[in-house]
Amino acid sequence: MAKSSASFACQNCGAVSAKWAGKCESCNGWNTIVEEGAVPPIGAGAAKRIKGRKFALEDLKTQDTPPPRRMTGIAEFDRVTGGGLVAGSALLVGGDPGIGKSTLILQALGEYAKQGGHAVYISGEEAMAQVRMRAARMGLSDAPLMLGAATNVEDILATIEAGNPPGIIAIDSIQTLWTGALDAAPGTVAQLRTASFDLVRYAKASGAALLLVGHVTKDGQIAGPKVIEHLVDAVLYFEGERGHHFRVLRAVKNRFGATDEIGVFEMTGSGLAEVANPSALFLGDRTSAAPGTAVFAGLEGTRPLLCEIQALVSASAYGTPRRAVVGWDTGRLAMILAVLDARAGVGIGAADVYLNVAGGLKITEPAADLAAAAALASSLAGEPLPRDTVFFGEISLSGDIRPVPQAESRLKEAAKLGFSKAFVPAGTRATGVLHCTEIANVAELVSLIPTARQKLRAAE
Repeated sequence: MAKSSASFACQNCGAVSAKWAGKCESCNGWNTIVEEGAVPPIGAGAAKRIKGRKFALEDLKTQDTPPPRRMTGIAEFDRVTGGGLVAGSALLVGGDPGIGKSTLILQALGEYAKQGGHAVYISGEEAMAQVRMRAARMGLSDAPLMLGAATNVEDILATIEAGNPPGIIAIDSIQTLWTGALDAAPGTVAQLRTASFDLVRYAKASGAALLLVGHVTKDGQIAGPKVIEHLVDAVLYFEGERGHHFRVLRAVKNRFGATDEIGVFEMTGSGLAEVANPSALFLGDRTSAAPGTAVFAGLEGTRPLLCEIQALVSASAYGTPRRAVVGWDTGRLAMILAVLDARAGVGIGAADVYLNVAGGLKITEPAADLAAAAALASSLAGEPLPRDTVFFGEISLSGDIRPVPQAESRLKEAAKLGFSKAFVPAGTRATGVLHCTEIANVAELVSLIPTARQKLRAAE
């Protein structure tokens, strides 16, 4: 009979290997592989198969009622979850240490309890006295929220099952839990898998909404994502820069709502305050008329959002030009620079280029290409762009400007904030919200900047 072999799993990405190694081949992490215990060989359990029970099959015409939602009372949080927490659902909330994950979850549960809901907050990292101090600072001391401090999964489930099923359960954090069924240390992939499965199974059976708080690795990913993410219904990232006072809650997976939906909060001394108009926050006063700034009319989930893209092009002091990007994809910037050189004749490839999304916002939408190209051309020419103008459009490798979805929503958001003009891709269907200038390719974009047009003609 074949003997069972030990299993070695990476604690960052969950990759399994047959032997120990100092470096994980999947995520390139060092000293992250830990022995998880013995696993049965393939085919070992074939002789022990037991007879299962039949279950009913249904067709696609079955009409089910929409799942009930549990509103927390925090509009930005409910927006990201798709309109409230669904009964029996499981959500995973990740973020950097100290970003405010515990504050957000405690505030959401406190507001839900104030509305008469039954909520339970289990802390595995802090003592109950520490949690009470945070609640007092946020003005939640009078909220009828049930609080506990435990790390053993069996103890947590026994405590919750002893009373009425709660409406919302929060576990802070999942990496601190352990089960007596395994010999592995808390935080390992085996413990994460088993603890998450037990908690999710209870949530599905009881109808409680489960919130799991997870730590992130050094590259910004939730530790053990392949183990946890497929077990939960939604994955939310709580992100923000240390030097900025706002935080962004972003949905990257949601079975009950839109993905890439965001909620914006402002960190204050008394907790997190909702930001009703995030476009005004990211734009600021915009009193400066310096070249190299363009306003991008973006879309995050179902919400139109305006932000400022800043670019600085300067002569390179070394042989290799420098590229520095904050809040955008570095590879996308390299593509835009190559297209500007090849399709518009702009000699920008040999210069140092710095690109920044103001306010610390991270943009992943390809529609920001036109705004980034306009900011780069403006900085190179030393000519400021009109302050009452927004940009959006995707740039292809041929230099053409491709249309983007929901143009009308972007234009309406810009008009609401006082903008009167927009540079849009050719063929964009606009309803007269703003005065739109259609641009077919990047050469037309450069020709609209007077100084850049003069430099281009001199180069020719």
